[in-house]
Amino acid sequence: QPDRERFPDFDEYLRASMIKETEMVFQYVMKQDRSVLDFINGPYSFLNERLARHYGIAGVTGTEFRKVDLIGTGRSGVITHASVLAVSSYGNRTSVVLRGKWILENILNAPPPPPPANVPSLDEDAVGASASLRQQMEQHRKNPTCATCHTRMDPLGFGLENYDAVGAWRRMDGKFLIDSSGVLPDGRTFQGADGLKDILAGNRDAFAECLAEKMLTYALGRGVDYRDMPAV
Repeated sequence: QPDRERFPDFDEYLRASMIKETEMVFQYVMKQDRSVLDFINGPYSFLNERLARHYGIAGVTGTEFRKVDLIGTGRSGVITHASVLAVSSYGNRTSVVLRGKWILENILNAPPPPPPANVPSLDEDAVGASASLRQQMEQHRKNPTCATCHTRMDPLGFGLENYDAVGAWRRMDGKFLIDSSGVLPDGRTFQGADGLKDILAGNRDAFAECLAEKMLTYALGRGVDYRDMPAV
């Protein structure tokens, strides 16, 4: 539930529109037999006027959803859908950890282990005021216990930092200019969401396997195990 004071424009109509967008993209890829890589970087979506205004995209009027070309808008693929960006944030701020974890679990098929007990929390009052979220996370990663997982999750989440906790575009984190670059554990670097999506699309086999497992789980109504891997 987004913080109403920080995000006064968020309402239930916008929430419903966010969900509808993602459902319609999924339906379109299925029915049109599109490449599953469209989920990562497909340059189109389905928007109504309310959601287009939230994204800063002009020329969409009315309540009806329609297919919209996203070239030049800073959006493409589901990881820039407001639905995904909001569900992988906290109510009052973004979370590079939750967003990185979401990508590892739902795109790269490499979920991180559960966090260790007694992990110290961030200083919420400092985020955007006396330190950027990136600076806070870099301090957090100095703890060797935390660094193992955070070196995998955080760079992925930083690539999406230009989108706030309800998925709107931003340049600043409080009074700090956002740095959306990332360095992966293997040394690869990227800049922003577009660079991140290029890397994710390059892991097409991992994503195809991940999506197949998710679909099979949904179809069977149970989790998959090693005996299902030939079918995957």
